[in-house]
Amino acid sequence: MTTEATTTTATDAELATQPVGYWTGLAHREVIAYIRGRQAELGITQPQFWLLRHLSTDDLSVDGKPRSVAELTEAMSEYLLPEDRLGPESAALVDRGWLAETPDHRLRITAEGEAARLRVKAIGPSVRAHLHDGISDTDYATTVRVLQRMITNATAAGH
Repeated sequence: MTTEATTTTATDAELATQPVGYWTGLAHREVIAYIRGRQAELGITQPQFWLLRHLSTDDLSVDGKPRSVAELTEAMSEYLLPEDRLGPESAALVDRGWLAETPDHRLRITAEGEAARLRVKAIGPSVRAHLHDGISDTDYATTVRVLQRMITNATAAGH
């Protein structure tokens, strides 16, 4: 199968025989590539955006306390890609003045970093609109429910 296969019209019966692993893998790669491309237009990587989010009390940080790279890596472990390295990503943000490092090597977001987080966050609605173009909320919700059930089925198998 190629990416061209995503634009063909197959019957429901034909689609029902296609491998879910292929389609979920392809969707993951293409969606992440699109999101990362849009963020790159703003001069930031997705892992850098996640760092800002996890350190902002207006986003994912509950207490605003500085965090170590190890703590941040653990917090993001479910969605970091194998090639994502928070050490170099955070160092780049320190160099830009978006993060500051404490004497004990913990990171905190700066006012400049918060402003950058808000700039990147602002493209979220247009990213979502593009990715959801031609997909009703009902179809999207059904897709998510189906994937949740497949995950449940797979994990119940004790893999």
